Amino acid sequence: MEFIGILCVILVTTTLSSHFSRRFGIPAVIGQLVVGVLLGKGVLDLIHPDLIIHDFSEIGVILLMFIAGIESDLSLLKKYLKPAILVAVFGVIFPVLLGWGTGELFQIDSIESLFFGIILAATSVSISVEVLKELRALDTKEGSTILGASVIDDILIVLVFSLSLSFLTKDTTSSSNLPLMLIEQVLYFVGIYLLVKWIAPYLMKLSQRLFANSAIIIVSLVICLGMSYIADFVGLSSVIGAFFAGIAVGQTKVKDTVQTNVEALGYAVFIPVFFVSIGLEVTFDQFFDQLSFVLLFTFIAVFSKLAGGFLGAKISRFSNNSALMVGAGMISRGEMALIILQIGNEAGLVEKRFYSPLVLIILLSTLISPLVLKAFTKRIYN
Repeated sequence: MEFIGILCVILVTTTLSSHFSRRFGIPAVIGQLVVGVLLGKGVLDLIHPDLIIHDFSEIGVILLMFIAGIESDLSLLKKYLKPAILVAVFGVIFPVLLGWGTGELFQIDSIESLFFGIILAATSVSISVEVLKELRALDTKEGSTILGASVIDDILIVLVFSLSLSFLTKDTTSSSNLPLMLIEQVLYFVGIYLLVKWIAPYLMKLSQRLFANSAIIIVSLVICLGMSYIADFVGLSSVIGAFFAGIAVGQTKVKDTVQTNVEALGYAVFIPVFFVSIGLEVTFDQFFDQLSFVLLFTFIAVFSKLAGGFLGAKISRFSNNSALMVGAGMISRGEMALIILQIGNEAGLVEKRFYSPLVLIILLSTLISPLVLKAFTKRIYN
């Protein structure tokens, strides 16, 4: 029953923080992220990131991206596929190079520096999705480009990390599994096409004929969670599966019903836990000893994604403000960077003294992202 009390604390504090954040013109997600820092190891140490919180937060980010997929305009995503590819490619190249170079500046081992760059190349668009939804700019050319680029970025970073892991750790087993993983991922995207074209429409029609309570919502959640599970199984991020499941369901006639009910479920319970969980791991041990490292790498984290996204969008003939908005939407690192950091830490790629500072850098970039994105979005959509 302890978790019930913890969940109550999270829901009360995130609701209040969202209220006051919005009242002062700050994206609500900022308040929720700060709540996580305050309740976690870094300040009050009231809530610890255990398995139940992890599972709730996983469901939260999956539902968030499922909702984003439902709200996305498929024709816009297709239209802005080329800009999305360019934004994603430059959004990986810039952080890897600048992260590696900054690590060399601190005289950190070259392999470890390269791994730091790979961490910075990850993007977690879930935070940006929340801000875009709040500003009603998700279904725009910039919003569609950010969503498309984040999916491609996820695929690229999985490939880069998988290819480099055997080199970084001198382990040949992971490289031997790579061809099989790539085949599985190609088959997965074939499955996505079939899902959008035939499977989801058929299943949602079938759900309308079932006499079970909330059958439409249950079937849509099965599609969402099933696609997320399979994505994770083939080595992709679960949010990719959730996003495409949302797109598939969003093409059906029950779109509005599913969106209304899933939003109620997600925002009432799971999504607040996800945002809080990001801050729970943060500690301020050796913070002042590593202050220059944290500040410079945070700047590089923000600048590299902003510049990479800006350049990719400008090549695609976006205006300066639109390109800056796209770049800002790619800044947040969130759970994807934390996952890569954790895998690298377990593989011995991160010195102990750098682990907490890197978590803090990921969190700071995630905190800064909504503020920068809101500022550039408001230049275009007041």
